Amino acid sequence: MEINSVCLRTLEFADPCALATYEKIGGYTALREILTKKTDPADIIEQIKISGLRGRGGAGFATGLKWSFMTKPSKDTKYLVCNSDEGEPGTCKDTLILTKNPHQLIEGMAIAAYVMGVEVAYNYLRGEFIEHYNCCEQAISEAKEAGLLGMNILGSDFNFDIFNILGAGSYIVGEETAMLESLEGKRAMPRFKPPFPAIHGLYGCPTTVNNTETLASIPVILTQGGKWFADLGTEKSGGTKIFCVSGHVENPGVYEIPLGTPFVDLLKLCGGMRTGQTCKAVIPGGSSMKIIPGDTMLSSNMDYESMTALGSGLGSGGVIVMDDTTCMVAALANILHFYAEESCGQCSPCREGSGWVATIVHDILHGHGKDGDVAKLIDLASNVEGRTICAFGEAFAWPILSFIANFKDEFDYFIKNGRSMVTGDSKVIG
Repeated sequence: MEINSVCLRTLEFADPCALATYEKIGGYTALREILTKKTDPADIIEQIKISGLRGRGGAGFATGLKWSFMTKPSKDTKYLVCNSDEGEPGTCKDTLILTKNPHQLIEGMAIAAYVMGVEVAYNYLRGEFIEHYNCCEQAISEAKEAGLLGMNILGSDFNFDIFNILGAGSYIVGEETAMLESLEGKRAMPRFKPPFPAIHGLYGCPTTVNNTETLASIPVILTQGGKWFADLGTEKSGGTKIFCVSGHVENPGVYEIPLGTPFVDLLKLCGGMRTGQTCKAVIPGGSSMKIIPGDTMLSSNMDYESMTALGSGLGSGGVIVMDDTTCMVAALANILHFYAEESCGQCSPCREGSGWVATIVHDILHGHGKDGDVAKLIDLASNVEGRTICAFGEAFAWPILSFIANFKDEFDYFIKNGRSMVTGDSKVIG
């Protein structure tokens, strides 16, 4: 990786998971210095704030500010939870950190725990991530043997342990409070907020939930300095970000680039569009983000503020590229099928609405669309948005509203003619 790499620095090594490999690139330097100097947690938070690091899991909340909520003394045990579930379709960045650079995640978690006064943390991995779980278990074992985890770390009075937990493959558990419910042995269903986890989290105690990439960024920020990290990105989007590019490009893959990089430059890294095709549309941050027309995307930059200005979001960094052979009715049907299956069922707008809209688009796709279906989809999605406990409502409402806003002609054509405007077929997918 180039010098701008923050989280994927060990990829070129033969044994990237090993403690020795991580130490070759300066691993655990930040933690050692913090414990030796007994650095004031407030100074660490200040560097994180200067860095402009924002949550890399989707919401993009300021990390330094989030940590500051947990620095007050508490009579209750404090917890740190690393969200390594990564269930957003189009996203596969955290998996690389878990299997190729787990020690950097461990160091980031240890520093976060030191700052917030946490002694116990959980790394919650998606149920299917068996290989990733094993890599993290090996890394924790190595760190403990080296005195980097456990009691009196590196001869200090800092005690800290991490436990890896495998989930059961649920999309909704990626929502932070649903994850806390799962950790407590309950069904993964989001909680009402407030109270927020920093006040009433795991087992009713103060808890911070951070994404894998977020925590893995911490050691490099503190080694290089907050300003160094901030200068890699833009004024409001500091640092680098890992993007997972899938779809109709020559070289789909995972790319770490500075925030603010033009989308056309990211596209070049992927080898450009498939031969002879043009960019029709892009979902910039995982399937729950709003779709953006290709010509608009080609003139935009990959950062939080640019995506917000376009009415979408950077989300998890799952970039889904579609060329001019894509039937948008089929694409939306595929997305909605996923969300209909993944609703936890707690809120009626999601429980009933996700299946209802999926059925409508499925019928259109199979040549059974009716006049008024598009208006009904807009009405249903508009009435779900903002009316659920968590953001799952938006996760399937936003694709509907944005697909129709930008490609309504394809939906109208399919309903009128019983076949796709793009492919000429009905039942484009099963």
